[in-house]
Amino acid sequence: MADGPFWRRKALAEMTADEWESLCDGCGRCCLNKLEDEDTGRIYYTDVGCRLLDAKACRCRDYQNRSAEVEDCVRLTPKNVGELGWLPSTCAYRLVAEGKDLAWWHPLVSGDPETVHQAGVSVRGRVATSETDVPDEKLVEHIVSWPGKWPKGAKRKGKGKRHRPRGTIAKS
Repeated sequence: MADGPFWRRKALAEMTADEWESLCDGCGRCCLNKLEDEDTGRIYYTDVGCRLLDAKACRCRDYQNRSAEVEDCVRLTPKNVGELGWLPSTCAYRLVAEGKDLAWWHPLVSGDPETVHQAGVSVRGRVATSETDVPDEKLVEHIVSWPGKWPKGAKRKGKGKRHRPRGTIAKS
């Protein structure tokens, strides 16, 4: 579709810097600490956020300097997105790399940065603590399954919070 949205028309490597950055839905799931089973390679998410994660805004507190501030922060690139098995299944970068469309709650689709939170996709209200407060050996006590899953209703358009059109009066 030549006149469709850029994420349907372009490969990740063809996107401008602004287009690339706008793909981030602001969920914060990638900023949760993860554990990898050395034997199986399985990834386990925790409810422990990176020390730079603003858990309410679901954004990095120092995005421009994150790699200097957090040694193991992984910068997403068109080349590495397909190799990062720990990216959540809801991640727009992962979805586009897999040839899939963005979900209805993605701000580029909905026009509203709050829909990612309303759909239950973001980490807002779900981060237990910061990595600065949990020693590495205690991370296993914070393993959670929800970051690897699609929340109920997040797959289907119109599910979740419904809004009444402005100017209408609810009938009782």
